[in-house]
Formats: sequence, structure tokens, C-alpha cells
Amino acid sequence: MVAERAGLYEELAATGDFRRGSVSVNYRRCGKANCACAAPEHPGHGPRMLWTRTGPGGKSRGRQLAALEVEKVRAELDAYSRFASLTAAIVEVNEAICEARPVTAATAAAAGSPPGVGSLQDPAATDGEKGAPKPDPGRLYH
Repeated sequence: MVAERAGLYEELAATGDFRRGSVSVNYRRCGKANCACAAPEHPGHGPRMLWTRTGPGGKSRGRQLAALEVEKVRAELDAYSRFASLTAAIVEVNEAICEARPVTAATAAAAGSPPGVGSLQDPAATDGEKGAPKPDPGRLYH
């Protein structure tokens, strides 16, 4: 698994330029009443290539592409798909590696707990407050 992860890292390092989004073909009407695009059967002016992507806050952003840019942008979009699949594969392999590695005294000390003691408590063993022991219902308190 470690060798597989190393191979994925090499592929990731070889990933060239990439960008998110998509390229769409658009036609538009100019709004002039005497223009051919005003006819219902006319598709409109175009084709115009538009690169769109979602920015911060979920806001969609777009930019019209020059004819010479279209193939370059499409290649970068394909590279992004490859980047995304590689990172997902790396996460899967990494999780498998983490699950396969045993807990040792060194890893437990680094985590701040003695070997054999989990860092997560059983939720049923607490009374709602973090770390507070749950009272034993069979015991009388005086």
C-alpha cells in the first residue's frame, strides 16, 4: 500500500496545469429588431465559448474564451478531473495504511494517551458533559 501511495504521489506531481469548471457553447441575441438573430428560428450570434466555475461562497463566475484558448482550457479541465481522482485515490490508500498500522507506544505517546487506551470514550459512559462519568443508577448516594 505504501508503494501504491508513492506511485500516486508521483502521478500527482506530474499533473500539469489544471482548473475547475466547464466549457459551454452559447449563442445570444443582440436585441436589434432588424437583425437576423431576432427571427425565432435563428439560434443567435455564436458560437461563443464560455468557461464557467463556482467561486467562493458558491458564486458562479464565467469568462468568454478566445478561439485559441478553448483547447487549452479543455485540456486543463481534463487535468483537473485527473487531479481530483488522484487525490481521492490517495485519501483511500492513506486511510487503508492508517487502519493497517498498529498502535505502538510511540504513536500513543504522541497522541497523549497510554498504549491500549483509546482516545474516544464510549458515549454511553458519560452523562452528557465531556469526560464526566455517568452515575451508576444502582448505587445509592448519601
